Amino acid sequence: MSALALAVLFAIASAAAYAAGAVMQERLAADAERHTVLALLKLGRWWFAVGLNAAGGALHVAALAYGPLSLVQPLGLLTLVLALPMGAALASKRVATEHWRGAGLTIAGLMVLLVLVGPGNTASVLTTGRATTLAVVAVIAVLAIMVAAKYAKASLARSILYAVASGAAFAVASALTQTVTLRATTDGAGTLLSPIALVLAAMSVGGLLLSQVAYRDSGLGAPLATVSLANPIASAVIGMALLGERFAGGGRGAVVALGAAAVAAAGVVMLTRPADVREAAPVAAEPPAKAQPIEVPKPRESEPVVLVA
Repeated sequence: MSALALAVLFAIASAAAYAAGAVMQERLAADAERHTVLALLKLGRWWFAVGLNAAGGALHVAALAYGPLSLVQPLGLLTLVLALPMGAALASKRVATEHWRGAGLTIAGLMVLLVLVGPGNTASVLTTGRATTLAVVAVIAVLAIMVAAKYAKASLARSILYAVASGAAFAVASALTQTVTLRATTDGAGTLLSPIALVLAAMSVGGLLLSQVAYRDSGLGAPLATVSLANPIASAVIGMALLGERFAGGGRGAVVALGAAAVAAAGVVMLTRPADVREAAPVAAEPPAKAQPIEVPKPRESEPVVLVA
């Protein structure tokens, strides 16, 4: 099996694990009035969700060890495709037709992007200088987005901003993960204790906590869609600006890739739209019989009371 095929398989498995973890996070975040972010640390269900995210992260590292950032990160959109059916199953609901269409568009866009990945693109390593630049810019950008989210008045805007920060943090963590993993194979395990590895750990944990806060403010759909889109967009910028990754076909291939990304993004938007209640609700066997009104006899006027001596 080729390295590219292994990267795809590991990336799909990673998306499935992340999707399951996101669904569990959303269900816990819905109970945010009783459980703050710090209180969640005492819940076994939250740690199980963290375990799913950790499994997704391990599979993601494996994918990055075999494939380029521009291939692995867009496949993260499958997280949303898989998360909505999982969430519907846990809630005993069915996925709406529009959501299935959105899933189809997302997968179609990803397939085109998969074909357009340049044959020369392989897993690449950031130089120390570029890794440092990326870390500094990323920390400043994430902190700025967090400040903007803190002062946002609308809960949806606040949630989306936190999700953007989360997606950017995950993208930077992925780029640094690829560098640390490949360096560890040549320089030894000491690379895991390098400053780059510490920034990687901070970005990973930060992305997880930011996504939890985003789910708390507005549910699963919009934040997960934003994280899923912000992650590959930031990764594409990192890959092309710092890792020299390109799409097949030169300029034409880039235009086609942009169109495929737009198709996938349209699918993501459809996936996050609220479903028709009548369509998404579980089908009942028979509607309950309509209750007939009960006529209550009008009470008679009370007769005068006669006192007998």
